[in-house]
Amino acid sequence: MSASHPTPDAADMGLDTQHQEFPPASAMEPLQSPQHLPAPPDPTRSMRDLHNPPQQLADMRQRLFEVKEKIELQIDEFERYWPYVDNVWVRQHKAGIDKTGKYITDYYACRLQRPTYTPKPDTPRREGQPTRKKQIREGGTCQMRLKTIRYEGGYRGYTVMRIGDDAQHSHDLDHIDKIKRTSVLMDIARSEVMKGYMPASVFTVMNEDYDKLCDAGGKYLNRNDVRNASQHWRQERKDDLRVHEGYKYDHGNGIVKDDEDASMPRDLQQAALDPALTNTDAPVVAPPAAMTVPQEYPPDALAFPPDLREHLDPYLPPHGATLSPDGLPHVTLTYATSLDSCLSLAPGLQTHLSGLESKAMTHYLRSKHEALIIGVGTATADDPALNCRLQGVGGYGGLGWDGQPRPVIIDPNARWMITPQSKIIQTVVKGQGRAPWVIIAPGFAMDPNRLEMLKHYGGKYLGLTQFDARYRLRWEAILKALAAEGIKSVMIEGGAMVISDLLQPENSRFVNSVVVTVAPTYLGRGGVAVNPVARPDHTGRPHPLVRFEDVKWLPLGSDAVMAGRIPAPTLFQNQMPAPQMAQSHVPMRHGQEFTGVASS
Repeated sequence: MSASHPTPDAADMGLDTQHQEFPPASAMEPLQSPQHLPAPPDPTRSMRDLHNPPQQLADMRQRLFEVKEKIELQIDEFERYWPYVDNVWVRQHKAGIDKTGKYITDYYACRLQRPTYTPKPDTPRREGQPTRKKQIREGGTCQMRLKTIRYEGGYRGYTVMRIGDDAQHSHDLDHIDKIKRTSVLMDIARSEVMKGYMPASVFTVMNEDYDKLCDAGGKYLNRNDVRNASQHWRQERKDDLRVHEGYKYDHGNGIVKDDEDASMPRDLQQAALDPALTNTDAPVVAPPAAMTVPQEYPPDALAFPPDLREHLDPYLPPHGATLSPDGLPHVTLTYATSLDSCLSLAPGLQTHLSGLESKAMTHYLRSKHEALIIGVGTATADDPALNCRLQGVGGYGGLGWDGQPRPVIIDPNARWMITPQSKIIQTVVKGQGRAPWVIIAPGFAMDPNRLEMLKHYGGKYLGLTQFDARYRLRWEAILKALAAEGIKSVMIEGGAMVISDLLQPENSRFVNSVVVTVAPTYLGRGGVAVNPVARPDHTGRPHPLVRFEDVKWLPLGSDAVMAGRIPAPTLFQNQMPAPQMAQSHVPMRHGQEFTGVASS
């Protein structure tokens, strides 16, 4: 998803992502000659990092290479994947920490932005030492740049975003892998040689699983790379080197597997490759669970079968959804109701209607949208987490906050008392959800501590100033305000006032699709019902407000799910007088994060 995540966006930090000040390539630190380079640090990698790589490594390398959209990762995820693309990106300068002490920004450029290196012709050589044959790589051919923003506040995370005018590299990832190796591969090679193995043997073993080597950027790894990685260590140690256990030197063929060990089980072969695993007194360390058994998820994670998803996908925003010609996001209205159209037994009373299967469906719907809207009444009564608990999304087996929608609370009077103990904030702290945006009408006295608390966790208040004839915030303004924040798809869950308002003729045109779960129960009188106000036609006769089209019914456990679309406005609806728009008389305060409107 391309929606804003809990990590800060550029506007929050006062940064211009298109015309960011950026140091020229000539300002980068000069290269040092090999004899003056400091000794490399002790390796922290081993062959096990190659055999058991991070999940989706090839895909993440491609994403971090292209940076087509803003990428947000948790701290450990960034530190896990970034070393696999450090052959692509070169840090040009560290911008430091902002005045709040929470934002740390680094700027990077593609390696091929470096100017062409011109060696000095009069470089002295030791007597008898031949001139090195060096291939000069043409520089300055790619102007792709990015910045990383690390946030240390109510949550911890990295944002990776492209800056500058160049939208893409002038080359592909394979080209960079051909001219430069990642630090991960060089560290693995050095660690193996430091165990006493021959570089040729290390190279052979690293190529044993060629697909994983390619995923890690090692398609063009060669023996010289292994020698270069261990050169400094070998200069100080002249001990004889050996081949890996289970391998032998075959004249004319180099290092090959020993035929006597060819039938050795795979787990024993891996143990033989790493002497640390040959300790018979210690238990055998198995590979990470994700590599051998189905991935484990948090106990509250939900699964929704692929065959059921196919029935709903036609009604949901497609991957890479764009705004409508009117500049509005895709809107899906969804809620669970009883047979008598009630959402709860009484105002302010949380009522569970749908079954487990329908609940899993709701979380699947959330994963397909960038924002999730509810009214302040629901937020106050239910204290909802408003995250997505579907298996495979961010915080539930996925990376970063992928698949987690941005909660949006419609709270015109700013009466929602959010605290650090609120469920929605606790999901942020756990890395399992995003902080909310709260849409309010300006002019209400706002406690500065509430503003700072919400911002600390990555949320904010948005103030909107357009109202209808009844001085209610207008839906068109709400949706356009979210679109201005980068939101391209919105799921609206209620409560009853929000749903009823959206089904009115003047608002239903903003809804692209509807998914309603009908539970097999009556809640009775006194329940909170969805009841949009009926309106007569031009003859004074009652007229249905809306009849859905392209309807599909799906049995789900004991519930029934209806998916449909709202048809284009009828002639009767077009003839209805449009509501008058009233403008707020409350002047906007300078510097407010208020940009649009909301409803309740």
